[in-house]
Amino acid sequence: MKNAPFWQTKTLAEMDRDEWESLCDGCGLCCLHKLEDEDSGEIAYTNVACRLLDHESCRCMNYSIREILIPDCVVLSPDQVAEFNWLPPTCAYRLVSEGRELFPWHPLVSGDRNSVHTAGISVRGKAVHERDALDLEDHIIDWNILDSADESK
Repeated sequence: MKNAPFWQTKTLAEMDRDEWESLCDGCGLCCLHKLEDEDSGEIAYTNVACRLLDHESCRCMNYSIREILIPDCVVLSPDQVAEFNWLPPTCAYRLVSEGRELFPWHPLVSGDRNSVHTAGISVRGKAVHERDALDLEDHIIDWNILDSADESK
């Protein structure tokens, strides 16, 4: 695979920090609060975003110290990705770990940092601030992420 992009030739563990960080498409879905059913283990997404999420850029406003400011913030690492069944099915970390291709709207593929927003995959314009939400169960959503992603191919 001469001249193939790094995400097609390297495992997540082989990537350097810049490559790893560039896999994030900036959708903000991982920054939404999620609820897990204790019996089934099923994950329900809410439209309530972490207080550190910038709702316009869909990026963390304090990325370098997020785990200090938000003690339950999950910091992804290559050896843990397979355990994160809560990652959206469009997540590049999940896709690469499963040996699948990135979607055409992913910024690494499209060359456009805003393509994830244009494709409607991000939480831009869809998320609620933590301070405005009372009961997370009232904010469970059923965004069909895969349908949106498939339409963008």
